[in-house]
Amino acid sequence: MTEFGRTPPPRSEAELLTRADAIAGRTLGDVAAEHGPPVPATTRRGKGWTGTVIEHALGANAGSLSEPDFRLISVELKTIPIGVNHRPLESTYVCTVPLAGGAGPGWRDSNVRRKLARVLWVPFEGDRAIPLPARRIGSALLWSPSPAEETALESDWETLMDRVVLGRVEEISAREGECLQIRPKAANAAARRRAIGASGAWETTLPRGFYLRARFTAAILARHYA
Repeated sequence: MTEFGRTPPPRSEAELLTRADAIAGRTLGDVAAEHGPPVPATTRRGKGWTGTVIEHALGANAGSLSEPDFRLISVELKTIPIGVNHRPLESTYVCTVPLAGGAGPGWRDSNVRRKLARVLWVPFEGDRAIPLPARRIGSALLWSPSPAEETALESDWETLMDRVVLGRVEEISAREGECLQIRPKAANAAARRRAIGASGAWETTLPRGFYLRARFTAAILARHYA
């Protein structure tokens, strides 16, 4: 274990799963006591803190790079809050939307596909009635999209990116997409990014992110835990 309790990166999927099994059933507060960071004073930062605790415990090392979280083995980490009905409480962030990249790569070379090629899902109790440090971490799932899931993701990605490339990002609604959606992603309304507008001229707009719909992730978890 390295300084501040951060675990070194795993060298194989088997090693990663062993680490995930070791924290399953434990509380976030218990794991944070070993790996940090300390419990936040308010729950407003709870989501980010939860992800960081699990990253430290498992050895995620990509940081803010646009690469899978476990760089040596090309696995992405996704923590997912689960309600009392055992279903995800929210959509899952995947990556930023390239608003100024022109046509960019096709689906096979897209950042969305790279991020979702191999994912370690780590569910945790998300019920707000449970104090943040007392929420328990669930059993992890190592997942890759099935051919049908990848086809659905590709279809949504192509439809949404066509709108972005045509300068119609402001028209995109979070209701679009069967399993993948685009939503604003910014700490506040002052955050702006350059994007091509409908006229073809540069404009500024809120940053956008790709998100997996909760019903998509719910189906993944239901198949595994059933």
